[in-house]
Amino acid sequence: MESGDLFFNLCGTLRLLCGTLCNNRITINLQLILTKKYIILFKAVKFGFTYYRKAILFITAIILSGISFCQNEKLSEIIINIAEDMASEESDPEAASLFIEQLQELADNPVRINSDDETEISRLFFLSDFQIKALANHVRSSGKIVSVYELAGIPGFDRQSAELVIPFISLEARTFSISDSIRIRNTLLSNLIFKPGEKDTASPGSPLKILTKYRFLAGHLEGGFTFEKDPGETFFTGSPPLPDFLSAHLAWSAKGIIRKIIVGDFAARFGQGTNINTGIRTAISLTAPGYMPGRDEIKAYTSTDENNYFRGAAAEFAFRKIGLLLFWSQNKIDAAIGSVSDTSMFFIENLYLSGLHNTSSSMLKRDALTENTYGMNFTCNFSSVKAGLSLSENRFSLPFNSEKENPEKLFDFEGTRNRIVSAYYNSLINRILLYGEFSMNFPRNFALIQGITLRPSDRLSINFLYRNYTPGFTTFHGNGPGSGSSTSNEQGLLGNFTFEAARHFFISAGCDISKHPWLRYRSSFPSLGKKEEIRLRYLPSEKITFDLSYYFRYSMYNNVETTGIAGVEENRSRTIKVQIKYSPNESLSAATRIDHKVAEPSGSKGTLLSQDLIWRCRQVPVTLWFRYCIFSTRDWDSRLYTYENDLLYSFSIPALSGEGSRSYAMLKWEVGDYAELRVKYSITSLIENVNDFQDRDEVKMQFRVWF
Repeated sequence: MESGDLFFNLCGTLRLLCGTLCNNRITINLQLILTKKYIILFKAVKFGFTYYRKAILFITAIILSGISFCQNEKLSEIIINIAEDMASEESDPEAASLFIEQLQELADNPVRINSDDETEISRLFFLSDFQIKALANHVRSSGKIVSVYELAGIPGFDRQSAELVIPFISLEARTFSISDSIRIRNTLLSNLIFKPGEKDTASPGSPLKILTKYRFLAGHLEGGFTFEKDPGETFFTGSPPLPDFLSAHLAWSAKGIIRKIIVGDFAARFGQGTNINTGIRTAISLTAPGYMPGRDEIKAYTSTDENNYFRGAAAEFAFRKIGLLLFWSQNKIDAAIGSVSDTSMFFIENLYLSGLHNTSSSMLKRDALTENTYGMNFTCNFSSVKAGLSLSENRFSLPFNSEKENPEKLFDFEGTRNRIVSAYYNSLINRILLYGEFSMNFPRNFALIQGITLRPSDRLSINFLYRNYTPGFTTFHGNGPGSGSSTSNEQGLLGNFTFEAARHFFISAGCDISKHPWLRYRSSFPSLGKKEEIRLRYLPSEKITFDLSYYFRYSMYNNVETTGIAGVEENRSRTIKVQIKYSPNESLSAATRIDHKVAEPSGSKGTLLSQDLIWRCRQVPVTLWFRYCIFSTRDWDSRLYTYENDLLYSFSIPALSGEGSRSYAMLKWEVGDYAELRVKYSITSLIENVNDFQDRDEVKMQFRVWF
C-alpha cells in the first residue's frame, strides 16, 4: 500500500469515528429544558448519527472501560479556563496562543523543582513569588521532593495549585557535569495542517500550514531554529530561498558571574511587564490561585509571533545580590507604509501584527520597517525586598504619523524614538506580598501598578491589583496586567480570593472593574467594563472532579444602529458551566460538560454539551483523544469557546456559533523512546436548514523525534 493511500485510509477511519459520514439513517431531535423560563429547542437537529457510528462508540466504550494504564497528560481545569478566557478576548485574540506555547515549552523542558534554584523554579510563570520561595526553601530544609503529592503540603500550596504545576515539573535535580557538556541531545518537531474541503486560488502559496522546530542541548550550550509557513503563503522565497518566517538562536548558560548569553532571536521580560514583556499578560484569570508575579529574564525565542520578539544579542550577569541584564536588537517588522501627496516623505500608518503574507497587500507590509531596540535591567536583592530599574529605547527607520484629526488617534505615538524608564519592587513580609511598578514615557505619560497578595492561612489566598495607564503611554514590547492587549488608556481594580472551605472543596471568586478614560476600539466615548467570576470545585477523590462556574461580562460599545454621533450600547453576558471529570482507572478519563450563555440586550442564548474521552492503551504505546460536542446559539453574541487537546505547539479553542456539532479524534503513537507521531482530525458541522449541512474539516499531523 502506498504511503498516501495509508494516510487517506487513516483519515477516513478518523472521519468515521468522529461521526461525520452523512448517511443520516437515524436522526435525533434533541430538546433540552432547563427551566420554564429558559427553554432551548435544538430545532430538528440532524447530527447524522448512523448505526455504524453508534456501534463504533458502543464498542469503543466497552474496550476503554476494561483497560488500565497510566495517564499523565492532564491539564488543570484552571489552565483550560484561562486559555478559553483569553481566546474570547476580542482585543487580544492571540494571547491564548502565546499562553499555550509557553505551557508547551514547559512541558517540553520541565522545571526541575528539586534544584532549589529560584531562577529555575520561576520558569513556572503562573506561580507567585511566595510560592516560589516556599518551594525552594522546602527543598533546602527538608530535602528532595520524592512525590508530586508532597506539593499540596508545602506552605502556599494546596491540591488545586499543585495541579497547576504537576504537568510541567520534573523531580530530577539539575546538575552540570562534563559528561553533560559532551553529550548532544536533539529534538526535531514538524507539524502539517490542512483543510481538505477548502481551496483558495487567490493566494500565491499552498493552503498547507507547516511548522518545524529544531533544538539541541549540550551541557551549558543550546541552540535551535523555528520556521513556519501559514496557509496561502509561499514556502521558499527570496535569494537565498527561505521560509516566510525563520527564527534561530544560540544560547550559553552557567552559574557564575556570567549567567547567560544569547545570540540570535530572544524574548525578554522585566518586572511587571509594562516596559518589556514579549510574552503574555501578567494577570491571567480572576479565579486563578494567584497572579503571575514580576520576572526578570531573557530566554531564547522559540514561538511563532512574527513581530513581537528581539533579534540581536542579550546577556545576563549576577554578582551576589546584584543582577544586570543587557540587550540589543535590530529586527525587521511588518507595517503599512503611507506617504504624503507628493511622495516626498514616507511614514508608518500602523503596524501589521497578524503575520499572514498570503495576499499582495499583506506581502507589501512584510519587513517594511526596521526597529532598533536596546535596553538594560538592574536589580538588587535585599533581605525581604527586591528592587529593579529598567530602561529601553525603540528607534524606527520611518516615523509614525498620528492622525490628530481623528479623536481616537489623538494620543497615538508619533516620531521615530520611544524611550521608557521603569522602577519596580516586590517585598515578601511573612504572609504578605507587596509588588508594584512605575513606568514613564518621556516626558509625561506613565503606567502605574500596585498589588498585594495576602495569605492569612494556607487555605485562603486574597489578591488585589490596581493599575493606571494614561492614554498616551506607549510601549511596543510591553504587556502589563489589564483587561485588554494594550498597556494604555485604562484604570482598573481587580480582586479575587481562593478558599478551601472544606476538605477537597474550593471556592474561588473575583471581580475586575476597568475604566477607559479615552476612546478605544469600538467605543467612541469613555467606557466602563466589568468581569465577575465565581467557581466551585469539589475533588472528593483522585477519580472524580465536579466543577461549577459562573461568568458575568459587561462592556460598553458603539450602537451601530444609531446615525450621526454613536450611541452607547451596554452589552452583558452571563455564562454557567458545569463539568464532571471521571477516571475509573489510570488509562481512561472521561469529561462531560454543559455550558449555557445568555447575552443582552439582544437576548441571544446559547447552549453547548460535550463528551470527552482520553484513553491510553497498555498493550501498545497509543493514546487516543475523542470529543463529540453539540451546540446551539442564536447568533455570534452567544458564541461559546471550548479548549481542545491538540498537537504540541499548536492552538485550538474554536468559537462555536449557530447550530451543529463539533467533533475531533487525535491519536498519539510513541515510537520507542525516540519518536512520537500525532494525527488529529476535526470537523464542524453547521445546520443551515433542516436538510442542509455545511461541513468544515481539518487534518493535522505531527512528527517529533529526539536523539
